[in-house]
Amino acid sequence: MEVKKRNIAILGSTGSIGRQALDVIAAYPERFEAYALVANNRVDQLIEQARRYLPEVVVIANESKYTLLKEALSDLPIKVWCGNRAIEEMVQDEAIDMVLTAMVGFSGLKPTISAIGAGKAIALANKETLVVAGELITSLALEHRCAVLPVDSEHSAIFQCLNGEGGNRIEKILLTASGGPFRTFTREQLKRVTRAQALAHPNWHMGEKVTIDSSTLMNKGFEMIEAKWLFGVEPSQIEVLVHPQSIIHSMVQFEDRSVIAQLGQPDMRMPIQYAFSYPERLRSDVAPVDFFALSQLTFERPDRDKFPNLTFAYEAIGEGGNMPCILNAANEVAVALFLQERIGYTEMSRLIAETMQKATFLQTPTLDDYIQSDAETREIIHALTH
Repeated sequence: MEVKKRNIAILGSTGSIGRQALDVIAAYPERFEAYALVANNRVDQLIEQARRYLPEVVVIANESKYTLLKEALSDLPIKVWCGNRAIEEMVQDEAIDMVLTAMVGFSGLKPTISAIGAGKAIALANKETLVVAGELITSLALEHRCAVLPVDSEHSAIFQCLNGEGGNRIEKILLTASGGPFRTFTREQLKRVTRAQALAHPNWHMGEKVTIDSSTLMNKGFEMIEAKWLFGVEPSQIEVLVHPQSIIHSMVQFEDRSVIAQLGQPDMRMPIQYAFSYPERLRSDVAPVDFFALSQLTFERPDRDKFPNLTFAYEAIGEGGNMPCILNAANEVAVALFLQERIGYTEMSRLIAETMQKATFLQTPTLDDYIQSDAETREIIHALTH
């Protein structure tokens, strides 16, 4: 049976997820087409990708890079656009079947909403979208009958564990975490962590921001919030397990106490490909799990005293409203300051906690409220560092 090729728009094509998504598309050119590529600043990489994959359209968010991009692709029949508004309009193109949202941070929210409004299938790799506005996104997806397929390895694992389970009740989601590079560090050692150390993740190759979030367990807090919205469970039903080997990507416990797990190598091409091909499974060149080579699979409780960001995430979703949006904005700024080497590693958590106390809380925020909360929070945390 002939299968229709899926036209895919990649938001964040020059980032880690975007590059691996293009690897998947290259492996299955008869199944997937890179219809549109979007980048923020990396214009040279975007030019290189455009020349290789020949998309219908490319968009650079940073408008100052537009002329360079336009001139570099002038010999090719590719539409070249710029700016955030262009991204929001592009995702509504009738020819697009799926939008991979892999932009970093709050910037992914409005394009995702625009794509959902146009009824596009969403391959969700931008976790901040559900962290900031989970209730809004899930209600819009239901309204527009839009599939949201998780790309995060943990949520893809949960999604796969639930396949075929119908209405069987989830008792608990067991969300695994690698624990990052500092799980055995003392508090004193954490104070001296450098940028280079924090960017050296033991298992995964990711972008800078998500690598820092992984080391502080904020990434796991965000994933807990995502899981609440994706799978319709309460935060109290989501338990985080530190699993240093990163082979079990997550598990689901049902009310009969059976636990189903999804295992695989720590390679993001697997969940990306699964989202692109769902409900089919396509052959992959990722190495299979060698159970004879595995000496052990271990599990630990996360140390919330040393890594309080996980607690902040549970508190934020417990309060609801715009508090997860405040948490996200504070974290984005704190991580950026750390990467700029303007603050120390443990100062990130201190600044996030102070900002959550100071920002204006709204119980029932609108999209405009989220945008205003994001801006206010960034002002507050910047003021705390001056």
